[in-house]
Amino acid sequence: MSKDLFNPYPLNSLITLQNKVLMAPLTRCMADDKLVPTEEMAKYYARRADAGLIISEATIIRPDGQGYPNTPGLFSPEQIVGWRKVTDAVHEKGGKIFAQLWHTGRVAHPHFYDGDEVIAPSATLVDGTVPRMRELTYITPTPATLEQVEQLIVDYAQAAANAIDAGFDGIEIHGANGYLIDQFLHFDSNKRTDKYGQSPENMSRFALEVVDAIVARIGKERTALRISPGAYFNMTPDIRDKDVFDYLLPELEKRDLAYLHIGIFDDEMTFEHLGGRASDYVRARYKRTLIGNGGFTAETGAQAITEDRFDLLAIGRPFIANPDYINRVKSNQELVPYSEDMLATLD
Repeated sequence: MSKDLFNPYPLNSLITLQNKVLMAPLTRCMADDKLVPTEEMAKYYARRADAGLIISEATIIRPDGQGYPNTPGLFSPEQIVGWRKVTDAVHEKGGKIFAQLWHTGRVAHPHFYDGDEVIAPSATLVDGTVPRMRELTYITPTPATLEQVEQLIVDYAQAAANAIDAGFDGIEIHGANGYLIDQFLHFDSNKRTDKYGQSPENMSRFALEVVDAIVARIGKERTALRISPGAYFNMTPDIRDKDVFDYLLPELEKRDLAYLHIGIFDDEMTFEHLGGRASDYVRARYKRTLIGNGGFTAETGAQAITEDRFDLLAIGRPFIANPDYINRVKSNQELVPYSEDMLATLD
């Protein structure tokens, strides 16, 4: 059954993928001190160019979006040049690559950008410390003003244009997993009383405005979005969140994006507020190209595609452990098991 994964898949009139297996975005914290991609990163991505599409590690749109050490950016000329080396290397191997655009919102930290505040939808503190730098404690964020929200939208669109200048085939907006856009979509992190809060329409507004600004800048064929209606990272679940996604998903379907990517984490999990699995909930409300991930193997992913739960399969950690993942699956070779030790190197 998994052989069907290796048939080409037309995303749209501009982009056809060589197969249905995508490399999921995987944060590696391997950029240099100016957040410029390195030669090692170019080699790392090029080795995985057999994927139908590589989705880059999350890449910050501006300095105050940084919440982890050495995560790459797409806001300086040097970063654009660095990413061009990566995209050239991938294209030389026949691959395609999208940049995942990121602002971490309330889990950013001023340590990284020499600032004194963190911008988020509301002044809701996340308990805990910064991953990989546990000496840094999160601070209470400052609610973004309407002018600051407008500037964020501009900066997302500019980062998308920078990605195209850097040679990416398109971009995926990171609207999932408890980061800035996702913070607008959940009642736990969005306490606003203006046009960006309180109702599903208002809470969806920022995500849709970012999508629309990027589409206007680079085209819908090169614009995608990741969401996670069932995955609560740095958030407390709220049954009202379903109403937000009930409104958001049909609005996204109208925009005919390159794809929508679901952050599932564990596909066997069911969510009471969604009435079951996240993929089933989204598919019932979104009929265009959908990407699923969350612990799938090639076989279980192919089965899910056959069942029309989604159209494309994103593979994460196995791609870290197996740069030749596509060839190994095609030829029924045993996969190298993933281990946390692999995070310390780019191979």
